[in-house]
Amino acid sequence: MTQSRSLSAVEAAANVLVGWCTAFVTQLLVFPAVGLQAGLGQHVTLSLVFTALSFVRSYVLRRAFARLG
Repeated sequence: MTQSRSLSAVEAAANVLVGWCTAFVTQLLVFPAVGLQAGLGQHVTLSLVFTALSFVRSYVLRRAFARLG
């Protein structure tokens, strides 16, 4: 049984959402600890850019492995 493209997208989105929450909180805690200052809007923008890249990466890898299997 193979996974459909839409289910691959849903799985990737769920994975990225959990990753985004983790990364966002980590960013809020780590930036000040290493001397980086960013406003809330900057944190959101930066995390959304990385989230979009992570989603694309997850989806492409999932489809590549689905094709191999």
